[in-house]
Amino acid sequence: MDFDDTPAEHAFRAELREWLDANVEPRYRTGSAAVGLASVNNATYAEECRAWQRRLFDGGWAGLTWPTGFGGRGAGIMDQLIFGQEQSRYAVPTGLFLVAANMVGPTLIAHGTDAQRQEHLLPILRGDEVWCQLFSEPNAGSDLAAVQTRAVLDGDEYVVNGQKVWTSYAQYADRAILLARTGPPDSGRAGITYLSCDMRDPGVEVRPLRQITGAVHFNEVFLTDVRIPVTDVVGEVDAGWSVARTTLGSERAMIGGLANTSAVLADLVALARDRGRTGDAVTRQELARVYADARLLEFLGFRLQTSLSQGRMPGPEASVLKLLLSRQLQRIGSLGVGLAGASGMLWTEAGGHDGGWQQRLCDQFAVRLGGGTDEVQRNIVAERVLGLPREPAVR
Repeated sequence: MDFDDTPAEHAFRAELREWLDANVEPRYRTGSAAVGLASVNNATYAEECRAWQRRLFDGGWAGLTWPTGFGGRGAGIMDQLIFGQEQSRYAVPTGLFLVAANMVGPTLIAHGTDAQRQEHLLPILRGDEVWCQLFSEPNAGSDLAAVQTRAVLDGDEYVVNGQKVWTSYAQYADRAILLARTGPPDSGRAGITYLSCDMRDPGVEVRPLRQITGAVHFNEVFLTDVRIPVTDVVGEVDAGWSVARTTLGSERAMIGGLANTSAVLADLVALARDRGRTGDAVTRQELARVYADARLLEFLGFRLQTSLSQGRMPGPEASVLKLLLSRQLQRIGSLGVGLAGASGMLWTEAGGHDGGWQQRLCDQFAVRLGGGTDEVQRNIVAERVLGLPREPAVR
């Protein structure tokens, strides 16, 4: 495992830090618990995300690993990881483009047609197109092979009907990546097709799912006679599962890249001092656990980074990292609210610290469910690391 930057990586990191220091606005510079948890209900949030993505594009930092012919920088995966590490030191608004830049772009580059790449890649990098992911369904969440949304060929268009759920930022999306069944109902993965969908089609209805924090991050999406041109099929018909694997792999790598929790420790220590708890043995032990897990996450990130730098796709270690991140976020939220004392039962400013710890406590479930639930990740570790038999199927 390599912990140190090469001379070239060191130079890249220094260049990036200089640019970020010069371009990140003051209101995004703090690493406090409340920053970065602003409600996506805020009408200005989408425009802030678009503005930051455009600034990255203008500065030459958008689509680092994308080929230069598609507007990227043609950099290696190590540069992308370094970029994620450095950008995480700030609370810049990136949420709306996590799917487009980190999942859609790499998938279109790998599987899209020349026309699809030409139409969508530059608008994504410039911040002109927001995308969402229409994969999960009420009865097909972690088991995407059970997708039932149906796409029926009608001339040179597919007519799509079905329901999707847990779709992040669908209320802002211009387009979506969509898994639909084109084969027989019982065809499993073999009958799934990967499509690009216009979210402005009159047959697309987005219904918000208000979370316990009051934010509307997730949505359910109803598709009624949505017409999608055959030119918007990504990859081959009935072979969408192989395309989806590229997207899912990018999603897990993206979540792993968000696993930096070291900065939160300073906020927890400050809260403990403010409440006179730094001499309490139990509090000190909990703070030590947060620190230890933050370091473990850092080392797991290095392991992931080393695999990628050597040209190897990460295996179950990505699941181990995501499981530890889920546990860490649960611990951070619980400890922060616990240290706040009775005021931790209050919401927003009334609870102190702008309600940041209460939001962290409730927001933990987004990571524990998204990108494959904790239970799915444990099954992966059990089967691929421990060599345990597969869990019995219920159907």
